[in-house]
Amino acid sequence: MITGQCKVRRKSLEALILSPALPRNPAMLERVPLPIPVWFKLVYTAFCAILIPNYLREYGPTNFLYFCDVALLVTLAGIWLDSPLLISAPAVGILIPQTVWVADYLAALAGFQLIGMTAYMFDPQFPLFTRFLSFFHFWLPFALLYLVTRTGYDKRGFALWTAISTILVIVCYVWMPPPPAPADNPKLPVNINYVYGMGEKAVQTWMPPLAWVSMLLVGLPALVYYPTHWALSKYLPR
Repeated sequence: MITGQCKVRRKSLEALILSPALPRNPAMLERVPLPIPVWFKLVYTAFCAILIPNYLREYGPTNFLYFCDVALLVTLAGIWLDSPLLISAPAVGILIPQTVWVADYLAALAGFQLIGMTAYMFDPQFPLFTRFLSFFHFWLPFALLYLVTRTGYDKRGFALWTAISTILVIVCYVWMPPPPAPADNPKLPVNINYVYGMGEKAVQTWMPPLAWVSMLLVGLPALVYYPTHWALSKYLPR
């Protein structure tokens, strides 16, 4: 009788374990979102409240067309709306580019040039305080990773950021000035989001301009955003 009861219990346990209603992979378990701390929201908001007027004064409003600046402001909205989507979208968009920024900055500090994208951080024509504010490029990707670990990654972030970046690339190519910056306004943002090439001194000449822009429109989602989307979907799902 006891043996029979044990067999029944064993079969019940096996049925429970093998039930399709229960995910066997722990990574498939639904992530319980954690609230974003109020202190983080306040510190982040205070930083943006200082940066925005400073950037408007030093660079003008077109500076806020850069991917990184848009990501900063979308994240601000996301943390106050407690929106995983508005946090996930900038994470998809800037984690890889800003990691390159971090590497380039650290290389410059060590005394050698990696790709030169952070050269302006060491340019005395820009006020020291403004360059200090621009250091958000360094910590923003880590802040976004922290936020996504709390909220979970919303897979719609890939589509949203792809749409945002597509609009920004088109706007910057059609309406924003190419390099170089004019001599009478050297701080004017030019070649925003690299729509004219990788340099700030001259337009790229090794392919037709529309071919370059088309490469950005296709290459950024395929080679930058999607790999980030895949990694976040796999390791930090909602």
